[in-house]
Parts: sequence; structure tokens; C-alpha cells
Amino acid sequence: MTSKRPRPPLDEDSLREAALRYVSRFATSRGKLLAYLQRKVKERGWGGEQPADLPALVERLAALGYVDDSQYAVMKSAALGRRGYGARRINESLRAAGIAPADRTDADAQVDAETWIAAERYARRKRVGPYASTMPDPKQREKAIAAFLRAGHSFAIARRWVDAAPGEVPEAEE
Repeated sequence: MTSKRPRPPLDEDSLREAALRYVSRFATSRGKLLAYLQRKVKERGWGGEQPADLPALVERLAALGYVDDSQYAVMKSAALGRRGYGARRINESLRAAGIAPADRTDADAQVDAETWIAAERYARRKRVGPYASTMPDPKQREKAIAAFLRAGHSFAIARRWVDAAPGEVPEAEE
């Protein structure tokens, strides 16, 4: 039985290399990068002469353009919208990624503009309303509305899509 040799603790150079590897592989936000670096320091320990200044490293990478919270928010909200998620679910995802409200402006505008389209995608994916083969019974209707609500859509939008007859796509409200 062979045992792995423990990896040496991180120092400033290895921490910077780990951060660069991470941002080169993944689209990320400042908050997610900071959490990643904190986890790495916790796992491997710190062997540097000075305490690790993780926020400064994250800000330096952001200043160099490797991390852009505003662009990440737009990209993430577009991806979630394409999957049919609503505004509440998208906002929660951005909040969990550490995106500040000031960096969400473009993403919020995009989500607001595509709310109806995202609901249609969700209805199609879940095969409800116009994409169902039959009208749901009351229990199925409640479950479908609950699924819409968990996906982050408003009750009014959920009800309009779930109550639509099979084959009849509801019109978007202006």
C-alpha cells in the first residue's frame, strides 16, 4: 500500500499560480475566487512569511481583467435564463456567487427583458401548459405551479403558463 506524500503548504507564488490556473479554467466572480483560495489555504496550510492576503490577490486579478463580476453576472444570468429559470432564481444564484448589486445592472436588465421567454423555455422543458398532451388535474396543476415558483418565476406567470390549453401558447403581457 502506497501513501501519498503530503503536499507542501502554499506560499505567495504557489497561491498566485493556483489563482491563475483557476481563472484560466473557469469563468468566476471575485467572491467565488476568494472562496476557492480560502479553501486551498485551509486544505494545504500557509507557509509564507507574511499572512496570506487573499482579498488583495483577488483584487489584483480583477484589476488585470482576469475576473469581471459584471461580465460574469451577464453570462450566468443568460445561461440560467436559457435553462428557463426566473428572476428570483437567477438573483439568488448571483448573490451566492458574491456579485454585488452594483455589478448586476446589465444582468438584471437582461433578465427583465427575457422573463417571458425564460418561462416559455421552462414550460417546454417541463411539458406543461401548451406543451402538455392534456390539461392537468388539480393536483398536477398545483405541482406544476410549485415547480414554476421554485424555478424563480412569479405566480402570475406560472399560472398563465400552467393554465394554458395544450397547443395554445399564451400571449406575453406588455
